[in-house]
Amino acid sequence: MKIWIDADAAPNDVKIIVAKAALRLKVETALVANQRLQIPANNPFVSSVRVEGGPDVADDHIAEHAEPGDLAITADIPLAARLVEKDVSTIDPRGTEYTRENIGERLSVRDFMDQLRSTGVETGGPQAWNPQNKQAFASTFDRVLTKLMRAAQKKVAKKGPTDLSSGP
Repeated sequence: MKIWIDADAAPNDVKIIVAKAALRLKVETALVANQRLQIPANNPFVSSVRVEGGPDVADDHIAEHAEPGDLAITADIPLAARLVEKDVSTIDPRGTEYTRENIGERLSVRDFMDQLRSTGVETGGPQAWNPQNKQAFASTFDRVLTKLMRAAQKKVAKKGPTDLSSGP
């Protein structure tokens, strides 16, 4: 299991919450961005991946490398749709979990708003990230991460001890 953060636009508080959990639970975490990132000192579980600049390059990296059972954090709805399709648990920095049940609607609304903006309609942007968003993110992150950790432990328990002997 690995945690992926679409780090170009992720609030610093999100990165801090995830880094603390990564250290506490010993979960590999990658911050992916097209710029240089500060990673927490003394945390061997957090790394950064710097990709070339350009549209969707960080998104493409995450989508190509994330695997079922991983957790991704992104505000990018098209990336979230790609990840959900791959069975990668995905949440946004405001605490919304994207699922097969809701991603289609989220993507449709996003595309509709994009079309409105392309015709000159001012739609405004998202509200500034606030303490309620931080609390909602922390709660959703904890719930989803706990579910993934339990699933990973069950998978290991089902495999049982590995027989490494080469004899009959």
